[in-house]
Amino acid sequence: MKILIRVALALIVGHLSSAVWAQSILPELSGNGIQTHWQFSPYTLHYSYDTDHRPVKMIGLEREHADGKLDGLVYFSNSFGQESAYFYPWGGVYKNILGVEPLSFRWTAGVLYGYKPPFEHKVPLNYKGFSPGAIIAFGYKFKSGWEAQLDMLGTAALMFQVNVPY
Repeated sequence: MKILIRVALALIVGHLSSAVWAQSILPELSGNGIQTHWQFSPYTLHYSYDTDHRPVKMIGLEREHADGKLDGLVYFSNSFGQESAYFYPWGGVYKNILGVEPLSFRWTAGVLYGYKPPFEHKVPLNYKGFSPGAIIAFGYKFKSGWEAQLDMLGTAALMFQVNVPY
């Protein structure tokens, strides 16, 4: 319940600040070919059962540059109920996969924070909650601009994600 309150608060603050951001920054960004997307995850499917697993909730903001580069920030509750974040300054998107125009492949790489004791061993190279992170994903963009995405979270899980244009 605590995480839901924080996610709701983050949405409210994000929405209130978006008006100022949209008026001052977004026109300039759109002129440079940058698209901004809100990200939400309604469900994560773990590959194996663990009594410690908790539902994963995720909200994020991603920028897609005209040259196909991606960067973003995601706030989520990890599989063990710990508040976590993923900052990815590196990423890319490739569209029109296998000749299917709405199909895309994405990759991101960055820093993951939040896996703390007793679950610090659940992600590789973890040091005091910080570890490298990388995600690959396939997406399908609908005519409305919304996108359904399937994220492969290493050997742990599949995350179902929705991207909404800002």
